[in-house]
Amino acid sequence: MTRRTERLNEVFKREISKVIERDINDPRLSSLISITRVETSSDIKHAKIYVSITGNVNSRDEVMAGFNDANNFIRRKLASCVRLRTIPKFTFYYDDSIERGAKILNVMNEIMNTEDSR
Repeated sequence: MTRRTERLNEVFKREISKVIERDINDPRLSSLISITRVETSSDIKHAKIYVSITGNVNSRDEVMAGFNDANNFIRRKLASCVRLRTIPKFTFYYDDSIERGAKILNVMNEIMNTEDSR
């Protein structure tokens, strides 16, 4: 990955987060959502956006559908603030890394509590 692509990934991550926070009025996207990672292709025509959702697992499908519906809106908003010839096509993916990390921390805390009680 080139430095330019890395910088673009960070810019996309920051700007998409801002758009979600300020501009999107879709109730499906009103829960606590984090953009965890962005991977832009080398030709900058496609970008994978990894999204973490805090909250109820049942709403995960609804949130991902909301992102797919808001895809063109997000691209238009980015086009106004990012100077690129073309804005890549976004594909949104669910990222459960934050949830897995929380589960690992809970297990570690349980182990520490059982060792302390001995």
